[in-house]
Amino acid sequence: MAAPLASSIEISLLSALALIVFPHAYHIPHSPIGYFYLLLVWRFIGIWKPQILPKRLILTLLTLCGLALLYQQHQGFFGRDAGTSLFVTALGLKLLEMKSEREIYLINFLTFIVASSQFLFTQNILMAFYILLVCSVLLAMLVRINSRLLPIRTALSYAGWLLLQAIPLAVVLFILFPRVDPPRWLLFDDHQAKSGLSDFMEPGSISSLVLSDELVFRVKFAGALPPVQHRYWRGPVLTYTDEKRWTQAPQSSLQKTPEPPKFLGQAYRYTLLMEPQDKNWVYALDLAAEFSAPLQQNANYQLIAKDPTNKRAEYSITSYPSYNTGALPIWELQQALQLPEAISSALKQFSRQIGGGDKSPEAYSQALLSYFRSENFHYTLTPPLLDEKPIETFLFQTREGFCSHYASAFVYLMRIAGIPARVVTGYQGGEWNDVGQFLEIRQSDAHAWAEVWLAQRGWMRVDPTAAIAPERIERSINPAQLVSGALIQYLPNSSQASASLNWFRHARQLWSHVDYNWQRWVINYDNKQQKRLLSNWGVDTLKTMVYWLIGLASLIIAMLSAVLLYQRPKPKDKAVLIYQKFCQKLSRQGVSRNTGEGPKDFALRCNKLFPAYAKEIERISETFVHLRYQKATDSFSKELKHFDSLVKRFKIQR
Repeated sequence: MAAPLASSIEISLLSALALIVFPHAYHIPHSPIGYFYLLLVWRFIGIWKPQILPKRLILTLLTLCGLALLYQQHQGFFGRDAGTSLFVTALGLKLLEMKSEREIYLINFLTFIVASSQFLFTQNILMAFYILLVCSVLLAMLVRINSRLLPIRTALSYAGWLLLQAIPLAVVLFILFPRVDPPRWLLFDDHQAKSGLSDFMEPGSISSLVLSDELVFRVKFAGALPPVQHRYWRGPVLTYTDEKRWTQAPQSSLQKTPEPPKFLGQAYRYTLLMEPQDKNWVYALDLAAEFSAPLQQNANYQLIAKDPTNKRAEYSITSYPSYNTGALPIWELQQALQLPEAISSALKQFSRQIGGGDKSPEAYSQALLSYFRSENFHYTLTPPLLDEKPIETFLFQTREGFCSHYASAFVYLMRIAGIPARVVTGYQGGEWNDVGQFLEIRQSDAHAWAEVWLAQRGWMRVDPTAAIAPERIERSINPAQLVSGALIQYLPNSSQASASLNWFRHARQLWSHVDYNWQRWVINYDNKQQKRLLSNWGVDTLKTMVYWLIGLASLIIAMLSAVLLYQRPKPKDKAVLIYQKFCQKLSRQGVSRNTGEGPKDFALRCNKLFPAYAKEIERISETFVHLRYQKATDSFSKELKHFDSLVKRFKIQR
């Protein structure tokens, strides 16, 4: 017959389950989560009213309802999201069957799997500590079941001690166990939409990104930090336009430049840690000269990873802000001069007025930038809506726009004058982390600028935004302070910020530094990182790695075994201590318990010697056997106090 459950065990386990499943509310649909918590509450009430727990028929109907709900949400039962929802729902249904100790063991072990499934969605250090905490509670439940209902505080201390013993071995296995990248067909596909730059640009497409504080990548430089005016992180290059939308030219990434660029001036070497995204773009400092596999560079000098970086990836890159890209191939010239068939006569006339066709490309470019500076243009996130002629309306009427408006208008006018030009999107600037000594680039740093091709110099960056709002190049936009229709707010410098704001910034940078190292050395610890780390210790071959692994693991196991074997004797059970007092009272009357003599046999012998006290001796012996050898219940402490009072009152009068 299955042993009944103690209500305190059930309450602790169900509470731990509620905490473990809660973070999944951010990852899987709310319907399966709500269904699970409905079953959980049902099982909570069943602790005190077991008659409301469903019978087999009702449980079958609940299972069918759960499956129908899952299929309606996920259109199937396979994949990361659907599989996790299925497992959570099945766990909730299993709770309604939990009536014995065997089932509580099973649910406890299944809950460990639900806890580990959190890492399929989130791998940050906060989640790791959270899961470690709730797993400690689960481990404490196992300790309580096997230790006669120890107080929860004692059980938690035992669970913590067990985890501490496991940490050294876990660290050795993490560092030294050979790491093999799984094949792509074994990886879960992450179909969650991720915000970020697109392969096209139209009015408002970049300004919407600026409202996000989401991290895009971090950069740690090996030497000097590039000046602010050189912190342009190159992304997609847009060459085709219908005046409203700018897109990448068809198959332009497949073309090859006739010769590599000539790099000039100082080189900047850095490590770039990309956050997960649904594109295979890597935003290198403009312009990348050296980079590690699996990166490639297309004809527009944009770095492309072999596969979409839907997980964090780290790259070593060297860039030169000064360069000469050389001659312009015919196919690239055609792309850089493309215009819609119908060009506004007002734009043609305006181009001629400021020197288009007469002045040199450099002089024409400067004249256009001067026009932006002198004609009361405004830099804003909320410009007026543009009509069917966006470039003309922006230049002559609204004169309010974001970086995409200025870059597209500048490139369009350059092309009207017959000067090759194109739009480049990416990120500009970044916030410096004083604690970790790295740059953090967020979606709020999204930017668009122009490139103009000049003879003898090749492609040259021109940023029209710098002519309108030079503070945008010097400082990052503060997304937390952006209000619709208001002026754009920028992150203050340390000297401008208040003491409380500096304290908050320092705390945020400290946390970002911890998270950065966690992502680099724990989450991103792959076979390449392992080889690089172990080679510094002289561990260069798989054979040596295995020797070190076996040696250190054996040493840790030997040390733990020594601690377990030579630890001090544990205090005896309280019931045993009380029973020993009873035996001492009888010993003073000349009756001692023999070695190996059981409580019942000892009681029978004492009854013959003291028949007047046989009932008390029998009662004390039966109570001790019950407390010592039967499964404990919630009333254990009360029974123990009653047993103690029986022994204290017991006294033989001669």
